[in-house]
Amino acid sequence: MNFKKTEIEGLIIIEPRVFEDDRGHFFESYNKNEFSENNINTDFVQDNQSLSQKGVLRGLHFQTPPFAQAKLIRVISGSVLDVAVDIRKESPTYGKHHKVILSATNKKMFFIPEGFAHGFLTLEDNTIFSYKCSNFYHTPSENSILWNDKNLNIDWNFDAPLLSEKDKEAQSFNNFITPF
Repeated sequence: MNFKKTEIEGLIIIEPRVFEDDRGHFFESYNKNEFSENNINTDFVQDNQSLSQKGVLRGLHFQTPPFAQAKLIRVISGSVLDVAVDIRKESPTYGKHHKVILSATNKKMFFIPEGFAHGFLTLEDNTIFSYKCSNFYHTPSENSILWNDKNLNIDWNFDAPLLSEKDKEAQSFNNFITPF
């Protein structure tokens, strides 16, 4: 696997070694030893998967401590624009975001440590999105920041995504008080 650091400390793009032939392909999507050798020593305890149609936006979500979650994200079918926003108050990149296209074709994965809000926009119908989490889902710790907050300046390149009621009512970044 190839581990590429981003301009925001802690965010890592992972490109697996893919073995392809006329039968199809094979790759490891997770190997604890390789992750540890690249300073990702996260203990994943829960896997989640969603199916979304084109234009669905989910996020920007996070869980507050002590139920904060690191995530290892990948797309099984289709593609997404994936976004992580640094919400670590003492970080030099607080309020900055990183975007990456994750797809079944490019097979890239995105590691997001605790201290980030996360969201994604589906770019194709029937997109299957999968992620490992370092902590269990805990409803009272769930929180979100408005996906199109002007202070975050995220260009989703999509004007009218399909949103849940919860995501439509998320808090603005200016009113947000970080727990990290």
